[in-house]
Amino acid sequence: MQEAIILVGGKGTRLRPLTNHTPKPLLNVAGSSFIRHQIAKLMDAGVEHVVFATSYLASLFEEEFKDFSQNLRISYAVEEVPLGTGGAIRHAGRLLRGTSADAPVLILNGDILSGVDLRAVLERHEARDADVTLHLTRVPDPRAFGLVPTDEAGRVLSFLEKPKTPEECVTDQINAGCYVFRRSVLDAIPADREVSVEQETFPQLVAAGRRVFGHTTEDYWRDLGTPLAFVHGSADLVTGEATSPLVAAPAEALIHPTATVDPTARVTGGSTVGPRAVIGPHVVVDRSIIGASVSVAEGAQIHESVVDHDSSIGSESFLREVVVGCHSHVGAQNELPAQLRLSCGIRIPAQGVRVSGTAVACPTVH
Repeated sequence: MQEAIILVGGKGTRLRPLTNHTPKPLLNVAGSSFIRHQIAKLMDAGVEHVVFATSYLASLFEEEFKDFSQNLRISYAVEEVPLGTGGAIRHAGRLLRGTSADAPVLILNGDILSGVDLRAVLERHEARDADVTLHLTRVPDPRAFGLVPTDEAGRVLSFLEKPKTPEECVTDQINAGCYVFRRSVLDAIPADREVSVEQETFPQLVAAGRRVFGHTTEDYWRDLGTPLAFVHGSADLVTGEATSPLVAAPAEALIHPTATVDPTARVTGGSTVGPRAVIGPHVVVDRSIIGASVSVAEGAQIHESVVDHDSSIGSESFLREVVVGCHSHVGAQNELPAQLRLSCGIRIPAQGVRVSGTAVACPTVH
C-alpha cells in the first residue's frame, strides 16, 4: 500500500482573515478546496491511504471529507500541542498501516501548489535506495529561503539558513515541501515533542552520513501562504499554467453554474466566481477569487483580490490586491489601497476610502 501524510496543522496567519474560521488547506482554490487538489494528485500517484496531520480547527477536515466516496482511505492525526514539522510527521506516522521498514512514505506540505510528478519522485527515491528524498526547486532569488546544496549525484550536502549576503547564495535550490521518507527513518524521529525536519531531522541525517538526496525539477511551484500568492495560484490552475486533476481544461475563468454574470461584465485572468454570486453590469473581475453569495455592483473593478463569501462590493468601487473578509460590505465608489485586508463583518460606507486624488473621506468603519 502506498501511503502519504499531508501536513495541515498550521493556522495560516499570513492569510487572515480568510483563515479566521477556515484552515488554509480548506480554502477554495480554482473551484475546490486546496486539499482536494492535493488528494487528487496523490491518488493519481497511486496513493491508497493518506493521513492528515491536523491541529488548527481539526474537526473541519473530517467535515470536509465525511461523504468522500472515492477509493482512498483517510485518517486524522490531531495534535493536542504544536509538534513542529518533524513531530507532526512522527505523530501522523502512527496511523500508517504498512509494516515494511523500507516502505516509502510521501509527505506533502498543505500549502504548496506544485507541478512535480510524484510518481517520478517515488521512483527516484527507490532507485537511489534513499533514506529521505526531498523535492527541490530553483528560485530566482533564494534569499528568502533556506538553501539545499547537492553534489553531482544529487546527494544533499547541507541545509543552510537564509543567506544574508550574495556570497552566501551558494545555490538557488530550496526545499519545495515534498518529501519521501523510508518508513524506518520516519519512525526514528523523536516522539511527543516539537521537532523541525528542516532544522533538526534533515541536518542530523546528513551529518550521520545517511542517504539524503534531492530531486531537483523546474516544475511549477508556489507557496500559497500569502493572499497574493493564493490568488495567483488559483488563477494559474484555472488558466492551465499549473495543473490539477480537478480542473478539466484551461479557461479564462471558472464560474459556478449557480452564479449570475451580467453579459457586459468581464471575468478574466483565471478568476473564479463562486456559487450564487452575482456579478453586475460593466464589472471587471481580473485574476481574483469571488466567494459564494458575493454581490458585485455595476462598474466595480476587482483585480488580484479575494472577496470572501456573503460579502458585497458597491458600484464603481476599485480593489487591487485586497482581501475582503466574509460578511463584509464595501459601499459605492471606494478605492481600497493595495495590501488592505478587511476583517470579517466590516462595513465601509459609500465614498469612504480613496487613495488617489485629493479628497479623502474619514468615515467611521463599523
